[in-house]
Amino acid sequence: MHATRALLLAATCLVPVVLPLAAEAQTQRTAPARRAAPATAAAARPAGEVIRAIEVRGNQRIEADTIRSYMLLQPGDRFDSDRQDRSLRTLFATGLFRDVQIGRDGDRVVVTVRENPIVNQVVFEGNRKIGDDNLRTETTLKPRSVYTDAAAQNDRARLLELYARRGRFNTRIEPKIIQREQDRVDVVFEITEGDTALISRINFVGNDQFSDSRLKEIVSTREQAWYRPFSSSDTYEPERLNFDRELLRRYYQRNGFADAEITGASAELAPDRSGFFLTYTINEGIRYRLGKVEVTSTLRNVSGAQLQDALEVNSGDWYDGDAIERSVQAVQDSANVLGAPFVEVTPRITRNPDSKTIDLVFEAAEGQRAYVERIDITGNTRTQDRVIRREMRLAEGDAFNNAAVLRSRQRIRDLGYFEQNVQITSQPGSQQDRVILTTTVNERATGELSLGGGYSTDAGALADIGLRERNLLGTGIDSRINTTIAQRRSSVDLSVTDPSFLDRNLSVGADLFYVTRDLRDYSGYQERRYGGAVRAGYEFNERLRQSWAYTLSRRNVFSIDENSLKRQVIREQVGVTVLSQIGQTLTYDTRDSRLDPRSGYVLRLGTDLAGLGGDVAFVRARLEGTYYIPFERWLGDPDYVLALSAGGGIMRSFDDKPERIIDRFFLGGENLRGFAVAGAGPRVTNADGSDSLGGRVLWTQSTEMRFPLPLPADIGITGRAFVDVGSLSDVNAGTGVVDDSSPRVGAGVGISWRSPFGLINIDVAQAVVKKSYDETQVFRFGFGTRF
Repeated sequence: MHATRALLLAATCLVPVVLPLAAEAQTQRTAPARRAAPATAAAARPAGEVIRAIEVRGNQRIEADTIRSYMLLQPGDRFDSDRQDRSLRTLFATGLFRDVQIGRDGDRVVVTVRENPIVNQVVFEGNRKIGDDNLRTETTLKPRSVYTDAAAQNDRARLLELYARRGRFNTRIEPKIIQREQDRVDVVFEITEGDTALISRINFVGNDQFSDSRLKEIVSTREQAWYRPFSSSDTYEPERLNFDRELLRRYYQRNGFADAEITGASAELAPDRSGFFLTYTINEGIRYRLGKVEVTSTLRNVSGAQLQDALEVNSGDWYDGDAIERSVQAVQDSANVLGAPFVEVTPRITRNPDSKTIDLVFEAAEGQRAYVERIDITGNTRTQDRVIRREMRLAEGDAFNNAAVLRSRQRIRDLGYFEQNVQITSQPGSQQDRVILTTTVNERATGELSLGGGYSTDAGALADIGLRERNLLGTGIDSRINTTIAQRRSSVDLSVTDPSFLDRNLSVGADLFYVTRDLRDYSGYQERRYGGAVRAGYEFNERLRQSWAYTLSRRNVFSIDENSLKRQVIREQVGVTVLSQIGQTLTYDTRDSRLDPRSGYVLRLGTDLAGLGGDVAFVRARLEGTYYIPFERWLGDPDYVLALSAGGGIMRSFDDKPERIIDRFFLGGENLRGFAVAGAGPRVTNADGSDSLGGRVLWTQSTEMRFPLPLPADIGITGRAFVDVGSLSDVNAGTGVVDDSSPRVGAGVGISWRSPFGLINIDVAQAVVKKSYDETQVFRFGFGTRF
């Protein structure tokens, strides 16, 4: 018992000493844990406490103040967990960081970030069909931009879409990164280019009146074929489907099917993704002919009968939507000419399903009066405004005329300075009867550096090089220099033309030239000429134009071959002469196209007067014309065209000056197929051969039927059958000279191929009616190219 009491007394005495030591030991054990987890301690603090500072950690390139600016929490605010979460999302949304953490350390907010790397370079590997430059335009990742996985995947999708537009749906693209120092990365797009998925087959459903083969010629899309190595028409493009639907609809409406609808156009990718199957669904409807066709008019002083002749449709024709649209415009134009500036023409169509006819009434009435307040021009970054304005058929203050607007647009397109999407739109002006016209253009390259080569029957093998600027400094001036070297003809030509001199209806130009020709195979001599010319031309109206030219040149006839020297008529031609000549050409042109005419006609009258100084004096006149008759209405194909051509010329010397052979007409070759160049007409002959002398009186006539061949239209080959007739006569009789004015006739067939390398013409013709001394030519070949 005494022992127990002793132990209790000792414990009581030690308590004051042991408790402080134990408390100190416990403090030493728990203090490090609190420093390692300030956020845990902070979480225990009550919400709403005021934030003293925002501390940013882990940033290397991005300034701390920039990071703080994205925060919804700011010093002085009370802490709010919701605003903390939104700040976190905002920082992630900037795309600058791979990781973001937000915590608290007492009254401070701590933001810890890991920045996204910077793109060092973007590299493409495996691409052969599309160049790096084209691929880079599709990617948003650029050198010195911030890399994110989302941006890389977005760029991958854009690149796949680019390949899909090129028809390569099997393409695989994988973006990869290569780590570099200083937190930079190289982005590598590894590309496996698949084969082009071309159009394997085109199907039509619902077409009873027209065959699949015919409709395949109407749509712009083509089935894949070996002969289309340079065409993209057999590549699937979604936008082209809608265009093809419109082409089919308009084709049906041109051929009598007023109610035709293209109800569907679908594309199905083959299971192996190697090609597409296109299907067009057609509802043809009834085929109509035109019944009653008339024009009514409520215009002052203009009757319907006066406008009837302007129509391009007649009773009994198949319904033609395009012809009706043209007739509307033609009636409006005719009314304008007759003194009615404000005209609105409305076609009223009445269907008669029982008789399968459509009655058509064109109602011409007074349109809303409107005047041009202002003409604005946009998009011409290079071409001067005045160059465009002089092609406008309207000016400020004129009565608004839609026909003039359409002609203005076509004339601006024909300049060749702009893309074909030239638009002229109208907007309301400052008053109800005022309109503002806005012309929108898109500049195109007008400079040309051409290198060419080829062969022609007339000149032999040839090569040429040219430099041309069709819109010099945006002024519309056309300047060029061209050099041609051939077996039988070489030339250098410098030319400059201002199509609207002083902004007037006046074209002015000048030429310098040097030409050598080897005519020993035809007339026994060589010719060299050099000189210059000045030109001027003007338009009377849209159809009629006249041009004038003064030419001064020095000509030399030399290198008479040995056999030709024995012929006095040829020997007399040797020597130098100076030509001083003024000429004019009057042209009336109604063709629908100057490059590929299918309708209309063109007439040309040319006259030359030499003798205003110089060594020769003569008057020479030439009249020629061509009339084009389209057979589309009867044969259903616009490539069937009949061309009727005729021409004649006469020449007479005066002032007792000697007549030169190089100034005469020649017949054969281009103007009389089946005969060699200068192969028909007067000749001088002896035992050693003969030479062509040319003639003073010439006439020719050609009938040519142009037609499509049973080949895909994409190849660009068209055929022709022709009969040429011509006569050349009237030279001074002399020893050994034969001169018979009886007609010569040649007939044959030929083809024209608009190949990727240039236009190729091949004719096979037979001289049906000829003289024994004429020189014939069965095969005629012409080839030229520019690249």
